[in-house]
Amino acid sequence: MKYVLWLASLSGISHRKKRRLQEIYGSAKVLYNIEERELFLQTFLRKQEVEAICKSRKTWALEEEYECLKRKNARVISWGEEKYPEALKMIENPPYALFVKGELPDSERFLVAMVGARQCSSYGAGMAREIARELATNKIEIISGMARGIDAIAARGALQGGGKSYAVLGSGVDVCYPNDNKGLYKDLQVNGGIISEQPMKMEPFRHHFPARNRIISGLADMILVIEAREKSGSLITADMALEQGKEIYALPGPITNTLSKGCNRLIQQGAGVLLGVDELLQNIVSDYKYKLKNFKENEIKLESKEKLVYSCVDFYPTNLGSLVQKVGLPISEMLNILVTLELKGYIEEISKNYYARCR
Repeated sequence: MKYVLWLASLSGISHRKKRRLQEIYGSAKVLYNIEERELFLQTFLRKQEVEAICKSRKTWALEEEYECLKRKNARVISWGEEKYPEALKMIENPPYALFVKGELPDSERFLVAMVGARQCSSYGAGMAREIARELATNKIEIISGMARGIDAIAARGALQGGGKSYAVLGSGVDVCYPNDNKGLYKDLQVNGGIISEQPMKMEPFRHHFPARNRIISGLADMILVIEAREKSGSLITADMALEQGKEIYALPGPITNTLSKGCNRLIQQGAGVLLGVDELLQNIVSDYKYKLKNFKENEIKLESKEKLVYSCVDFYPTNLGSLVQKVGLPISEMLNILVTLELKGYIEEISKNYYARCR
Protein backbone atom coordinates (compact mmCIF):
# COMPACT_ATOMS: atom_id res chain seq x y z
CA MET A 1 0.00 0.00 0.00
CA LYS A 2 2.88 2.42 0.69
CA TYR A 3 3.90 2.34 -3.01
CA VAL A 4 0.30 2.73 -4.19
CA LEU A 5 0.06 5.72 -1.83
CA TRP A 6 3.12 7.24 -3.51
CA LEU A 7 1.78 6.79 -7.05
CA ALA A 8 -1.76 7.90 -6.12
CA SER A 9 -0.34 11.07 -4.57
CA LEU A 10 1.95 11.86 -7.52
CA SER A 11 0.79 15.08 -9.21
CA GLY A 12 1.14 16.01 -12.88
CA ILE A 13 0.32 12.55 -14.28
CA SER A 14 -3.19 11.55 -15.33
CA HIS A 15 -5.17 8.62 -13.92
CA ARG A 16 -5.02 6.95 -17.33
CA LYS A 17 -1.22 7.04 -17.41
CA LYS A 18 -0.94 5.85 -13.82
CA ARG A 19 -3.17 2.87 -14.64
CA ARG A 20 -1.10 2.10 -17.71
CA LEU A 21 2.17 2.29 -15.76
CA GLN A 22 0.83 -0.16 -13.18
CA GLU A 23 -0.31 -2.51 -15.95
CA ILE A 24 3.13 -2.38 -17.64
CA TYR A 25 5.20 -2.89 -14.50
CA GLY A 26 2.76 -5.02 -12.55
CA SER A 27 2.78 -2.90 -9.42
CA ALA A 28 3.54 0.55 -8.06
CA LYS A 29 6.44 -0.97 -6.12
CA VAL A 30 8.22 -2.10 -9.30
CA LEU A 31 7.64 1.35 -10.84
CA TYR A 32 9.11 3.01 -7.75
CA ASN A 33 12.31 0.95 -8.09
CA ILE A 34 12.67 0.88 -11.90
CA GLU A 35 15.76 2.45 -13.44
CA GLU A 36 15.35 5.97 -14.80
CA ARG A 37 16.43 5.06 -18.34
CA GLU A 38 13.64 2.44 -18.48
CA LEU A 39 11.05 5.14 -17.88
CA PHE A 40 12.38 7.23 -20.78
CA LEU A 41 11.58 4.29 -23.10
CA GLN A 42 7.85 4.67 -22.41
CA THR A 43 6.76 6.78 -25.37
CA PHE A 44 3.36 7.67 -23.88
CA LEU A 45 5.13 9.62 -21.11
CA ARG A 46 6.30 13.18 -21.77
CA LYS A 47 9.80 14.14 -20.64
CA GLN A 48 8.45 16.32 -17.80
CA GLU A 49 6.29 13.42 -16.57
CA VAL A 50 9.29 11.09 -16.38
CA GLU A 51 11.19 13.82 -14.55
CA ALA A 52 8.27 14.25 -12.13
CA ILE A 53 8.31 10.52 -11.33
CA CYS A 54 12.07 10.49 -10.79
CA LYS A 55 12.03 13.61 -8.63
CA SER A 56 9.15 12.25 -6.53
CA ARG A 57 11.00 9.00 -5.83
CA LYS A 58 13.84 11.01 -4.34
CA THR A 59 11.70 13.37 -2.26
CA TRP A 60 8.71 11.25 -1.20
CA ALA A 61 8.98 10.09 2.43
CA LEU A 62 7.73 6.55 1.79
CA GLU A 63 7.55 5.25 5.37
CA GLU A 64 6.53 8.55 6.95
CA GLU A 65 3.62 9.12 4.55
CA TYR A 66 2.43 5.55 5.01
CA GLU A 67 2.50 5.87 8.80
CA CYS A 68 0.55 9.14 8.50
CA LEU A 69 -2.09 7.35 6.39
CA LYS A 70 -2.46 4.65 9.06
CA ARG A 71 -2.61 7.17 11.92
CA LYS A 72 -5.54 8.85 10.20
CA ASN A 73 -7.36 5.49 9.86
CA ALA A 74 -7.32 5.74 6.07
CA ARG A 75 -6.29 3.37 3.33
CA VAL A 76 -5.74 3.55 -0.41
CA ILE A 77 -7.09 1.03 -2.95
CA SER A 78 -5.60 0.93 -6.44
CA TRP A 79 -7.09 0.07 -9.81
CA GLY A 80 -5.72 -3.48 -9.88
CA GLU A 81 -6.96 -4.58 -6.45
CA GLU A 82 -9.93 -6.86 -5.89
CA LYS A 83 -11.60 -4.32 -3.56
CA TYR A 84 -11.61 -1.59 -6.22
CA PRO A 85 -15.30 -1.09 -7.16
CA GLU A 86 -16.24 -2.76 -10.45
CA ALA A 87 -18.80 0.00 -11.08
CA LEU A 88 -16.02 2.60 -11.32
CA LYS A 89 -14.12 0.58 -13.91
CA MET A 90 -17.04 1.19 -16.28
CA ILE A 91 -16.91 5.00 -16.21
CA GLU A 92 -14.85 7.36 -18.32
CA ASN A 93 -11.50 8.18 -16.72
CA PRO A 94 -11.80 6.08 -13.54
CA PRO A 95 -9.49 7.09 -10.68
CA TYR A 96 -6.19 5.24 -10.45
CA ALA A 97 -6.85 4.82 -6.73
CA LEU A 98 -9.40 5.64 -4.05
CA PHE A 99 -8.59 6.93 -0.57
CA VAL A 100 -11.06 5.58 1.98
CA LYS A 101 -11.96 6.15 5.62
CA GLY A 102 -14.53 3.64 6.84
CA GLU A 103 -15.92 1.34 4.15
CA LEU A 104 -16.61 1.31 0.44
CA PRO A 105 -20.25 0.73 -0.60
CA ASP A 106 -21.36 -2.91 -0.59
CA SER A 107 -21.62 -4.03 -4.23
CA GLU A 108 -24.46 -6.38 -3.22
CA ARG A 109 -26.59 -3.48 -1.95
CA PHE A 110 -28.60 -1.05 -4.04
CA LEU A 111 -26.93 2.37 -3.87
CA VAL A 112 -28.82 5.63 -4.45
CA ALA A 113 -27.09 8.98 -4.98
CA MET A 114 -28.99 11.93 -3.48
CA VAL A 115 -27.87 15.37 -4.59
CA GLY A 116 -29.34 18.86 -4.56
CA ALA A 117 -29.11 22.49 -3.61
CA ARG A 118 -26.89 23.72 -0.81
CA GLN A 119 -29.37 26.47 0.09
CA CYS A 120 -32.44 24.26 -0.02
CA SER A 121 -36.01 25.02 1.02
CA SER A 122 -37.75 23.42 4.00
CA TYR A 123 -39.73 21.37 1.46
CA GLY A 124 -36.56 20.04 -0.17
CA ALA A 125 -34.92 19.37 3.20
CA GLY A 126 -37.98 17.49 4.46
CA MET A 127 -38.27 15.37 1.33
CA ALA A 128 -34.55 14.55 1.31
CA ARG A 129 -34.66 13.49 4.96
CA GLU A 130 -37.80 11.38 4.57
CA ILE A 131 -36.72 9.65 1.35
CA ALA A 132 -33.21 8.85 2.63
CA ARG A 133 -34.56 7.53 5.93
CA GLU A 134 -37.15 5.30 4.25
CA LEU A 135 -34.66 3.96 1.71
CA ALA A 136 -32.17 3.19 4.48
CA THR A 137 -34.84 1.39 6.49
CA ASN A 138 -35.33 -0.81 3.44
CA LYS A 139 -31.60 -1.66 3.28
CA ILE A 140 -30.81 0.72 0.43
CA GLU A 141 -27.58 2.67 0.87
CA ILE A 142 -27.12 6.39 0.16
CA ILE A 143 -24.20 8.25 -1.39
CA SER A 144 -23.69 12.01 -1.75
CA GLY A 145 -21.02 14.70 -1.74
CA MET A 146 -21.55 15.72 1.92
CA ALA A 147 -22.12 19.33 0.80
CA ARG A 148 -24.31 21.66 2.84
CA GLY A 149 -28.03 21.35 2.23
CA ILE A 150 -29.56 18.35 0.46
CA ASP A 151 -26.40 16.19 0.40
CA ALA A 152 -25.79 16.42 4.15
CA ILE A 153 -29.50 16.16 5.04
CA ALA A 154 -29.87 13.00 2.93
CA ALA A 155 -26.76 11.45 4.51
CA ARG A 156 -28.06 12.22 7.99
CA GLY A 157 -31.52 10.87 7.08
CA ALA A 158 -29.97 7.55 6.01
CA LEU A 159 -28.16 7.25 9.34
CA GLN A 160 -31.39 8.06 11.20
CA GLY A 161 -33.02 5.22 9.27
CA GLY A 162 -30.40 2.82 10.62
CA GLY A 163 -28.66 2.49 7.26
CA LYS A 164 -25.29 3.28 5.76
CA SER A 165 -24.28 6.38 3.87
CA TYR A 166 -21.17 7.37 1.94
CA ALA A 167 -19.63 10.69 0.97
CA VAL A 168 -17.30 11.40 -1.95
CA LEU A 169 -15.20 14.46 -1.17
CA GLY A 170 -13.51 17.03 -3.38
CA SER A 171 -10.67 17.15 -0.83
CA GLY A 172 -8.46 14.54 0.79
CA VAL A 173 -10.37 12.11 3.03
CA ASP A 174 -8.58 13.63 6.04
CA VAL A 175 -9.94 17.12 5.24
CA CYS A 176 -13.52 17.62 6.41
CA TYR A 177 -15.31 19.99 4.03
CA PRO A 178 -17.43 21.85 4.80
CA ASN A 179 -16.10 22.11 8.34
CA ASP A 180 -19.57 22.48 9.89
CA ASN A 181 -20.32 18.89 8.79
CA LYS A 182 -17.67 17.55 11.17
CA GLY A 183 -20.17 15.53 13.20
CA LEU A 184 -21.59 13.91 10.05
CA TYR A 185 -18.06 13.31 8.75
CA LYS A 186 -17.25 11.29 11.89
CA ASP A 187 -20.55 9.39 11.86
CA LEU A 188 -20.14 8.32 8.23
CA GLN A 189 -16.83 6.65 9.07
CA VAL A 190 -18.70 4.41 11.52
CA ASN A 191 -21.81 3.71 9.42
CA GLY A 192 -20.56 4.02 5.87
CA GLY A 193 -17.46 5.69 4.53
CA ILE A 194 -15.59 8.73 3.26
CA ILE A 195 -14.12 8.39 -0.26
CA SER A 196 -11.90 10.55 -2.46
CA GLU A 197 -9.56 10.32 -5.42
CA GLN A 198 -7.64 13.31 -4.02
CA PRO A 199 -4.45 12.59 -2.02
CA MET A 200 -4.23 13.12 1.70
CA LYS A 201 -4.07 16.73 2.96
CA MET A 202 -5.49 18.04 -0.35
CA GLU A 203 -7.66 21.13 0.08
CA PRO A 204 -11.13 21.32 -1.55
CA PHE A 205 -10.27 23.31 -4.65
CA ARG A 206 -13.23 24.29 -6.82
CA HIS A 207 -12.12 22.33 -9.91
CA HIS A 208 -12.11 19.07 -7.92
CA PHE A 209 -15.90 18.99 -7.54
CA PRO A 210 -17.04 18.26 -11.13
CA ALA A 211 -14.54 15.38 -11.18
CA ARG A 212 -15.84 14.23 -7.78
CA ASN A 213 -19.38 14.06 -9.22
CA ARG A 214 -18.43 11.38 -11.78
CA ILE A 215 -17.46 9.09 -8.89
CA ILE A 216 -20.78 9.67 -7.10
CA SER A 217 -22.80 8.86 -10.21
CA GLY A 218 -20.43 6.05 -11.18
CA LEU A 219 -20.85 4.21 -7.90
CA ALA A 220 -24.63 4.76 -7.67
CA ASP A 221 -27.31 2.57 -9.23
CA MET A 222 -29.78 5.47 -9.34
CA ILE A 223 -29.61 9.25 -8.91
CA LEU A 224 -32.20 11.39 -7.13
CA VAL A 225 -32.04 15.16 -7.67
CA ILE A 226 -34.03 16.79 -4.89
CA GLU A 227 -33.70 20.52 -5.60
CA ALA A 228 -31.47 22.24 -8.16
CA ARG A 229 -31.17 25.57 -9.87
CA GLU A 230 -30.84 25.61 -13.66
CA LYS A 231 -27.05 25.83 -13.40
CA SER A 232 -25.82 23.70 -10.52
CA GLY A 233 -23.38 20.95 -9.61
CA SER A 234 -26.32 18.56 -9.15
CA LEU A 235 -27.09 18.82 -12.86
CA ILE A 236 -23.44 18.01 -13.66
CA THR A 237 -23.90 14.82 -11.64
CA ALA A 238 -27.13 14.10 -13.53
CA ASP A 239 -25.42 14.65 -16.90
CA MET A 240 -22.64 12.27 -15.95
CA ALA A 241 -25.19 9.71 -14.75
CA LEU A 242 -26.96 9.92 -18.12
CA GLU A 243 -23.68 9.27 -19.92
CA GLN A 244 -23.14 6.27 -17.63
CA GLY A 245 -26.62 4.91 -18.40
CA LYS A 246 -28.00 5.43 -14.89
CA GLU A 247 -31.65 6.08 -14.06
CA ILE A 248 -32.43 9.58 -12.79
CA TYR A 249 -35.41 10.84 -10.79
CA ALA A 250 -36.08 14.49 -10.03
CA LEU A 251 -38.36 16.06 -7.43
CA PRO A 252 -40.87 18.37 -9.17
CA GLY A 253 -41.64 21.80 -7.76
CA PRO A 254 -43.40 25.09 -8.54
CA ILE A 255 -42.32 26.73 -11.79
CA THR A 256 -41.87 29.99 -9.86
CA ASN A 257 -39.30 28.45 -7.50
CA THR A 258 -35.71 28.84 -8.74
CA LEU A 259 -34.74 25.79 -6.66
CA SER A 260 -37.11 23.65 -8.75
CA LYS A 261 -36.12 24.87 -12.20
CA GLY A 262 -33.27 22.42 -12.60
CA CYS A 263 -35.41 19.47 -11.49
CA ASN A 264 -38.34 20.50 -13.70
CA ARG A 265 -35.95 20.80 -16.64
CA LEU A 266 -34.61 17.29 -15.98
CA ILE A 267 -38.17 15.95 -15.98
CA GLN A 268 -38.85 17.75 -19.28
CA GLN A 269 -35.75 16.03 -20.70
CA GLY A 270 -36.97 12.57 -19.65
CA ALA A 271 -35.96 12.04 -16.01
CA GLY A 272 -38.39 10.11 -13.82
CA VAL A 273 -40.77 12.10 -11.64
CA LEU A 274 -40.12 11.53 -7.95
CA LEU A 275 -43.65 11.19 -6.58
CA GLY A 276 -42.94 9.54 -3.22
CA VAL A 277 -40.99 6.88 -1.41
CA ASP A 278 -43.48 4.03 -1.89
CA GLU A 279 -43.58 4.45 -5.66
CA LEU A 280 -39.79 4.78 -5.80
CA LEU A 281 -39.39 1.55 -3.83
CA GLN A 282 -41.80 -0.21 -6.17
CA ASN A 283 -39.77 0.98 -9.17
CA ILE A 284 -36.60 -0.37 -7.59
CA VAL A 285 -38.30 -3.71 -6.89
CA SER A 286 -39.69 -3.85 -10.42
CA ASP A 287 -36.57 -2.78 -12.26
CA TYR A 288 -33.85 -4.35 -10.15
CA LYS A 289 -35.56 -7.30 -8.38
CA TYR A 290 -34.25 -5.86 -5.15
CA LYS A 291 -35.51 -7.44 -1.89
CA LEU A 292 -37.06 -4.87 0.43
CA LYS A 293 -38.33 -5.07 3.98
CA ASN A 294 -42.01 -4.55 4.67
CA PHE A 295 -42.12 -0.81 5.31
CA LYS A 296 -45.30 -1.04 7.39
CA GLU A 297 -42.89 -1.26 10.33
CA ASN A 298 -42.27 2.45 9.87
CA GLU A 299 -45.87 3.57 10.12
CA ILE A 300 -46.07 6.75 12.18
CA LYS A 301 -47.52 6.13 15.64
CA LEU A 302 -49.72 9.09 16.56
CA GLU A 303 -53.08 9.65 18.22
CA SER A 304 -55.98 9.89 15.76
CA LYS A 305 -56.34 13.71 15.94
CA GLU A 306 -52.58 14.17 15.79
CA LYS A 307 -52.47 11.93 12.72
CA LEU A 308 -55.28 13.95 11.12
CA VAL A 309 -53.45 17.24 11.66
CA TYR A 310 -50.13 15.75 10.58
CA SER A 311 -51.67 14.50 7.31
CA CYS A 312 -52.63 18.10 6.45
CA VAL A 313 -49.14 19.51 7.03
CA ASP A 314 -46.90 19.38 3.97
CA PHE A 315 -43.19 19.91 3.41
CA TYR A 316 -44.16 23.31 2.05
CA PRO A 317 -44.97 25.66 4.96
CA THR A 318 -48.75 25.83 5.60
CA ASN A 319 -50.31 28.62 7.64
CA LEU A 320 -52.43 28.03 10.73
CA GLY A 321 -55.62 29.40 9.14
CA SER A 322 -55.44 26.90 6.26
CA LEU A 323 -54.88 24.03 8.68
CA VAL A 324 -57.88 25.02 10.84
CA GLN A 325 -60.00 25.19 7.69
CA LYS A 326 -58.83 21.76 6.47
CA VAL A 327 -59.10 19.92 9.80
CA GLY A 328 -62.14 21.64 11.31
CA LEU A 329 -60.91 21.69 14.92
CA PRO A 330 -61.12 24.72 17.24
CA ILE A 331 -58.02 26.90 16.97
CA SER A 332 -57.06 26.34 20.65
CA GLU A 333 -57.12 22.54 20.20
CA MET A 334 -55.28 22.86 16.89
CA LEU A 335 -52.47 24.86 18.52
CA ASN A 336 -52.09 22.25 21.28
CA ILE A 337 -51.80 19.47 18.69
CA LEU A 338 -49.29 21.44 16.62
CA VAL A 339 -47.14 21.99 19.71
CA THR A 340 -47.31 18.25 20.50
CA LEU A 341 -46.30 17.32 16.94
CA GLU A 342 -43.44 19.80 17.12
CA LEU A 343 -42.20 18.37 20.42
CA LYS A 344 -42.33 14.85 18.95
CA GLY A 345 -40.19 16.03 16.05
CA TYR A 346 -42.76 15.54 13.28
CA ILE A 347 -43.22 19.20 12.29
CA GLU A 348 -41.57 22.56 12.86
CA GLU A 349 -42.79 26.13 12.93
CA ILE A 350 -40.88 27.73 10.05
CA SER A 351 -42.12 31.24 10.82
CA LYS A 352 -44.94 32.67 12.92
CA ASN A 353 -47.98 30.35 12.44
CA TYR A 354 -46.44 28.59 9.39
CA TYR A 355 -45.75 24.87 9.82
CA ALA A 356 -43.90 22.24 7.73
CA ARG A 357 -43.15 18.54 8.10
CA CYS A 358 -39.80 17.32 9.39
CA ARG A 359 -40.47 13.68 8.49
